[in-house]
Amino acid sequence: MADPRLSAFDQEMSKIIEFLHGEYGKLQTGRASASLVEHVEVEAYGQKQPLKTIAGITIDGARSIVVQPWDRSVLQNVEKALQSANLGVNPVNDGQVLRINLPPMTEERRTQMVKTVGQLAEEARISVRQQRQKIHDLIKEGESDEDARYTGLDQLEKAVKAANEKIEEIKEKKEKEVMTV
Repeated sequence: MADPRLSAFDQEMSKIIEFLHGEYGKLQTGRASASLVEHVEVEAYGQKQPLKTIAGITIDGARSIVVQPWDRSVLQNVEKALQSANLGVNPVNDGQVLRINLPPMTEERRTQMVKTVGQLAEEARISVRQQRQKIHDLIKEGESDEDARYTGLDQLEKAVKAANEKIEEIKEKKEKEVMTV
């Protein structure tokens, strides 16, 4: 029978991996990707909203993103939000859509991105360690039977190792993507 504490750990690991994927999606890799801009908060209709809820985002070639607001009255607000989002790009407004042309990444910028990828992976590993410690303490406190305690701790260590391997695999894939010219 599966230990509910380990099930909770697995759920937390899924959240950590999902968060890491989301953060990696926001990083500019030199190729156009909707995930680069979809999270940008835009002031529209009296409140801040993610860009993906008020505009269509399409990819036009390898280095171009087209943002087409469904309501043209928010076009200026979308342009302002994209300029202030620190993406390192300037949208071009043609009156109906915004075009974002991504410049080719320099070697220096790629190296900087690889460092960021590594930092995000380390933050994910720290989260794994924190969850591990929490579950470890629960197992030590909750089990009176020594065999059950060691079995639980052993299963926990295997789950931690698997989570860290998954994080490393995702990190290496993203680093390769960033360094590909």
